[in-house]
Amino acid sequence: MKNIFFAFLLSLFVNAIFCQQVIQLYNGKAPGSEKWNWDEREIKVDIGTILFDVSKPSLTVFLPSNPNGIAVIVAPGGAFHALAYDLEGTEVAKRLNAKGITAFVLKYRLVHDDPAHPENSIGNLMATQNFKKLDSLNAPVIPLALQDGIAAVKYVRQHAGEYKIDPNKIGFMGFSAGGTLTMSVVYSATDDSRPNFVAPIYAYENAIIGSKVPSIKTPIFTAAASDDALGLATHSVHIYLKWLAAKQPAELHMYEKGKHGFGTKKQDLPVDSWMDRFFDWLQKQELTKKS
Repeated sequence: MKNIFFAFLLSLFVNAIFCQQVIQLYNGKAPGSEKWNWDEREIKVDIGTILFDVSKPSLTVFLPSNPNGIAVIVAPGGAFHALAYDLEGTEVAKRLNAKGITAFVLKYRLVHDDPAHPENSIGNLMATQNFKKLDSLNAPVIPLALQDGIAAVKYVRQHAGEYKIDPNKIGFMGFSAGGTLTMSVVYSATDDSRPNFVAPIYAYENAIIGSKVPSIKTPIFTAAASDDALGLATHSVHIYLKWLAAKQPAELHMYEKGKHGFGTKKQDLPVDSWMDRFFDWLQKQELTKKS
């Protein structure tokens, strides 16, 4: 009996390790940031782990107990200066796993949080609402994050068999800056590295790289809140209308309340169930092989 119990605990331990498998997206230093010499760091706040100074892009794998063949790459937000790693990353992955979806949480490259220039910190830029400077600081890094997003899709598609994934059912979901990255990937990738469906959640449209809607069927699900203090509600509307004009499958959920960064927060509001609406939508999608 003791041996059986020990074997059971061991299997749980091994499974937990595998579910937390970390995949480095590049061999050696990431192209374009070879001279970056700072270390990634994290802080714990009320919404969970926040990451800064990501210089080594990676995917953390979250495996469901009964995979259904669908995969989603999850890109947390944080204005390209930070990653809300739990609120918009690991907690999202766990909810996806509960529906049989294999999740990959993406750490993409960020602007360096340089202690010698506290005026450039995300906290100061948000407090002063200096969005023009924020965009300026982000501009050189967003193309690198785009490379990371495309590399992530390539990795998942190339290794689909290992994770029991259908290579034609790979999605990309991102929040805020991660939503910006999501749209940049779907606009900029080639057919072999483009996700099959996308879910930009309260994306920031102004910093998106690319603008051409794919000719291949690529369903989109987007959500935001009307009371988004950063004014990003209309950005989701613009993205939806663009997809609609291209005759692509499109669904938009605009909640009256929820503010920016609702992610997996519990606010006792209708926005709390946005992921349920995503699952309803995903269930109805006919994701087929590329033409």
